[in-house]
Amino acid sequence: MMVGMASEETRTLKSTTTNIGGPAASDSPAPTGGPSAGGPSAATRAWTTRVVIVGIVLAALNLRPAITSLGALLEEVRDGLGMSGSVAGLLTSVPPLCFAAFGVMAPRLARRFGPSTVVCAGMLAITAGLLIRPYVGGTAGFLAGSALALMGIAVSNVLMPVIVKSWFPERVGSMTGLYSMALALGTAAAAAVTVPMTESLGGSWRSGLAVWAGLAAAAVLPWIALVRHREAPAEPPSRTRETERARPELRITRSRTAWALAVFFGLQATAAYITMGWMAQIFRDAGVSAGTAGLLLAVTMAMGVPLAFVIPRVATRLPHQGPIVVVLGVCGLAGYAGLYLAPAGGAWAWALLLGVANCAFPLALTMVGMRARTGAGVAQLSAFAQSAGYLISIPGPLLVGVLYQHSGGWGLPIALMAGLMIPQMAVGVLAGRDRTVEDEAAR
Repeated sequence: MMVGMASEETRTLKSTTTNIGGPAASDSPAPTGGPSAGGPSAATRAWTTRVVIVGIVLAALNLRPAITSLGALLEEVRDGLGMSGSVAGLLTSVPPLCFAAFGVMAPRLARRFGPSTVVCAGMLAITAGLLIRPYVGGTAGFLAGSALALMGIAVSNVLMPVIVKSWFPERVGSMTGLYSMALALGTAAAAAVTVPMTESLGGSWRSGLAVWAGLAAAAVLPWIALVRHREAPAEPPSRTRETERARPELRITRSRTAWALAVFFGLQATAAYITMGWMAQIFRDAGVSAGTAGLLLAVTMAMGVPLAFVIPRVATRLPHQGPIVVVLGVCGLAGYAGLYLAPAGGAWAWALLLGVANCAFPLALTMVGMRARTGAGVAQLSAFAQSAGYLISIPGPLLVGVLYQHSGGWGLPIALMAGLMIPQMAVGVLAGRDRTVEDEAAR
């Protein structure tokens, strides 16, 4: 299945290099050396670049609240909708399922409509999904509304590294850090304030979840501006077509680094979605109050705010990112051990350690940008690694729910989480080697 998806993306992107990653894209900047005849002025390009930065930050803020706000209120949602533990586990598996199913469509949609248009539509889908899912009634309706929001998140997830590589090719590390930091901030904020905000709104979990649609609506605005303001192509169309025909097809599945990065992405996503979906419940079952459990989850997510900015910058300065992978994995193992032995007694320490471990996500995004030379290569690698990775991550949260329900405790689920950290470190070291997928695919 994953090979088929990658082959489809190769065919889709073969003739669209400049539409997705190159400077001739309709919503990409003109060359910095000066405007071409009839092209945009320097002031216009500077304004557009600022709007791109604002758009990236606002989009990133909205890529996780749909998930972590639900994690903070999972018990109330289960009671309100009459969910069993297994069904709740299925609910926590919906994000990676949607990311795998819809993320693979992103490059094709970007070729057809432009990356900015697709991200704009993604923000609209997040807004609509968050607004309707608490009120449509029943578990099936809740899942459908969640899927709509997650569809918007999925396409934006894939296209963010492409947009960063296209607009800021010399600042991939710093811009990925900014994007990852905003993503972590949105994740932490949703985990921290959802419970108290729900209480201030009268105690209705439906209102507490729906209120996040407002943040998503704000993110639509800069992307509408970018869609309406299209840059002039940097090259004549005839030259663009000649360049596309001359570029050989990139067979991403021939690259060992691409496979290693996909597995690394999948295992870190498994850990992240188990954490976002279940960690607050682990603390609540250990005797921690709902509000404090939400704060602990927020602390875990908040660790990504400073580290998500620092790690990509450090990673781009190292020839091999393996040592960072190992450090993050060791922190994860220590956090899971503490969660097993004394979940309530050392709760804050375990939350901090697991927060450090969760920073494998910005590292994975950074390696996506570093393991390919061109914008088109980044688009293919991003689509392949994220789609295949999210497919790998689907069973994890569901299996945790099943183990929890049938064992009556958190021992087996925590052992599973810790066990998955070992292969994550192994494939992360392989993905961190200094090479590109273009070179490996050519060989």
